[in-house]
Amino acid sequence: MSAGCQYLSLCKKSDVSVGKAIKIEKNGLTLAVFNIEGEYYVTDDVCTHGPGSLSEGDITGDVVECDFHNGSFNIKTGEPVAPPCMIPLKVYKTKIDAEEITIEA
Repeated sequence: MSAGCQYLSLCKKSDVSVGKAIKIEKNGLTLAVFNIEGEYYVTDDVCTHGPGSLSEGDITGDVVECDFHNGSFNIKTGEPVAPPCMIPLKVYKTKIDAEEITIEA
């Protein structure tokens, strides 16, 4: 762990079913925690295009479709893959311990 690097514990791995996402609100952040085929990814929960909650969006493979205007993002990279979304999502560096999902904050 590098100097000044802090980790924020979010949830247990078992809290997020495969192919699903959950919303976590912690330390002023509103995050979506995704389980894509047993790999965990964390992004901001709010769509960069509007007030949609990505943890409530449809997940197909590694893409989440926002429930607000149906724009889509790559969950692993945060890059928009379908309009009207044009601004990338913030993706957090995720660390998985035995059962705990944490992010670099």
